[in-house]
Amino acid sequence: MTALVFGLVVHAIFAAAVMAMIVAMYFGMSMSLGQVPAPWSHLCNGLLLLQFPITHSLLLSQRGGRLLNRAIPVHGQTLSTTTYAIVASVQLLLLFALWTPSGVIWWRAEGVLLGVISAAYAASWLLLLKASFDAGAEVQSGALGWMSLLANRRPLYPDLPTGGLFRFIRQPIYVAFALTLWTVPIWTPDQFVIAVTYTLYCLLAPKLKERRFAARYGARFEAYRSSVPYALPRLSGTTRPPVAPDGRAGHDPAAAGPPPSSKPSPAET
Repeated sequence: MTALVFGLVVHAIFAAAVMAMIVAMYFGMSMSLGQVPAPWSHLCNGLLLLQFPITHSLLLSQRGGRLLNRAIPVHGQTLSTTTYAIVASVQLLLLFALWTPSGVIWWRAEGVLLGVISAAYAASWLLLLKASFDAGAEVQSGALGWMSLLANRRPLYPDLPTGGLFRFIRQPIYVAFALTLWTVPIWTPDQFVIAVTYTLYCLLAPKLKERRFAARYGARFEAYRSSVPYALPRLSGTTRPPVAPDGRAGHDPAAAGPPPSSKPSPAET
């Protein structure tokens, strides 16, 4: 029963957060429930903006992982990915639902251009969905924890992602999310601040993630990192095949499985 309750809660909040993000950014953050008067609205919006990246990075650290393991008195370690997804989803829901709009609209797409930009916006979200599945949808959505508890087994974390979009760039999730920030049909000061702030986060945060991957996977990750670009795919054609630690080309670093002692963070987005 505990597993099913956590599953219902995490996926309900996750879906609400995603819908809030899609709708709020499509309208350039000009429509939201926040009604804090100026100048306090600027302070509140700033806090809403920063609380996600700060907490997100903290919870992905070793200290944050221990905190998540203790957050639930019973089965805390098994449910850590689910707990993480609940926290992250609540944070995003707060940001996009409670943002106080400035009321200023800089630019609005119309006619054919509106259709083109809307299609690009939808494509960006589909790209983000594809990247999430390539990385391990059960971890990204928080399903791994409650499903493991339901099956009465320890969570089986996905291995180092190297397939799908990860064959072309090492950070497709961050890149896809950045694209959703810049393909909106309505531009406001609010959308611009969010786009700039979270694009910087998408460029810098993976550096910390890759440190964890380097420590966890060792030579396997170094081979992958040397073969696949960070955020921009190579224009010369297909990406070079990953190189095995022994120097042989064509080896898939995911084939050997994770090191026996490794335990991934709750989510590696």
